[in-house]
Amino acid sequence: MDATNLLIVRPKYSRFIKFALDRVVAAIALLVFSPVLLLVAIALYFRMGSPILFIQPRPGKDARIFNFYKFRTMTDERDSDGKLLPDDQRLTALGEFLRKTSLDELPQLWNVLKGDMSFVGPRPLLVRYLERYTPEQARRHEVKPGITGWAQVNGRRKLDRCWEEKFKLDVWYVDNWSLRLDLKILYLTVLQVLQREGVTQEGHATSEEFKGQS
Repeated sequence: MDATNLLIVRPKYSRFIKFALDRVVAAIALLVFSPVLLLVAIALYFRMGSPILFIQPRPGKDARIFNFYKFRTMTDERDSDGKLLPDDQRLTALGEFLRKTSLDELPQLWNVLKGDMSFVGPRPLLVRYLERYTPEQARRHEVKPGITGWAQVNGRRKLDRCWEEKFKLDVWYVDNWSLRLDLKILYLTVLQVLQREGVTQEGHATSEEFKGQS
């Protein structure tokens, strides 16, 4: 029986296969990319100082909070009142390069290895968004968050569609998940990274804040 048929006829084992593959592939990827991780860390240290990692609490499966890791791409520059400057003013040239190449996401391999995240799933957003979701939107937390996801390969952050439509894509993924779908998403993600498409939302250095239903 070939691998494609195996994915179809044994769905009850798919969750376990996904869990095991996440851990194994994350461990291998951390070893393979360790020179890149080291080079990026050194470059960030000499360009921006410490810390080199951006660490932030994010909600995972069942809204459980975990520490989310990325390479730091912005400075902590503040105005005369002590408030952080807008994102586009704090984003460095090195940080912009890391985002365009998705190298800033590499530390999330550690999140996958720990079991906080998967390679594929709805992106983990801010904790403060939890109270702003509708019950349907909150279903995006029925699975582990991912480094990439169905909403991301349908335009990544450059989508002009509203947050509500992105959450519909997340919930669609929850309802239609399969290993085959994950493989499709990973393939499309690689294509987008190589083409450097949709790294930022139009008019924003990062995604516009979700403020709940209007």
